Amino acid sequence: MASSYVILALAIALEVAADVILEDTKGFTAVGPSLLTLVLFVASLVLFSRVLLSINLSVAYATWSAAGIIATTAASLVIFHDELSTAGGVGIVLLVIGVILVNL
Repeated sequence: MASSYVILALAIALEVAADVILEDTKGFTAVGPSLLTLVLFVASLVLFSRVLLSINLSVAYATWSAAGIIATTAASLVIFHDELSTAGGVGIVLLVIGVILVNL
């Protein structure tokens, strides 16, 4: 089961990388970033499907989604210097709490 969470973490990391690179695809008109984004998304989904062999969908998907949102938000703050509103910050805290509760 622990190795499933390692695979889930890798799936999340690949999805976040794809999200960040998506900015460079220019609406999927830039070939290189577009292909890399697609490869990363597919790889993420392949790994996620492996996770579902040992972790229930409800837990795995909630964790994948929330962790992806949190990590993508963090990446956008650091890389693109996006701003996070107070409401957005509260939402992130609630996501963290939700992920913890779903995994109990």
